[in-house]
Amino acid sequence: MALNLDKNLKLYYSIKEVAEMFDLNESTLRYWEQEFPMLKPKTSGPAKIRQYQEKDIEVIRAIHNLVKVRGFKLASARKILNQNRKGVDKKADVLESLINVRSELQALRKQLDFLQ
Repeated sequence: MALNLDKNLKLYYSIKEVAEMFDLNESTLRYWEQEFPMLKPKTSGPAKIRQYQEKDIEVIRAIHNLVKVRGFKLASARKILNQNRKGVDKKADVLESLINVRSELQALRKQLDFLQ
């Protein structure tokens, strides 16, 4: 058996954890499950407790990018995801990278302003 070098060893996330990752309400995630057929977290037990895997979180990341960041309506976001999922994922990754770079540049600017 190979050693797993991935630091994130958690296999399942609760709905609360996922909602906090994206600064959403749990009810929003439940609603998105109804609106986006590709978002189907595993449920366990008679209480149907949701367990999100990494693949589910990637779908949520794409939906969040389209709906909350870029302002698409749910029907438009669903259509885009169905037609071009890989393109949406790539754009979301690029956008996330740009946001991180902007944050780093702002931190550098603050440091430079402090030194002057």
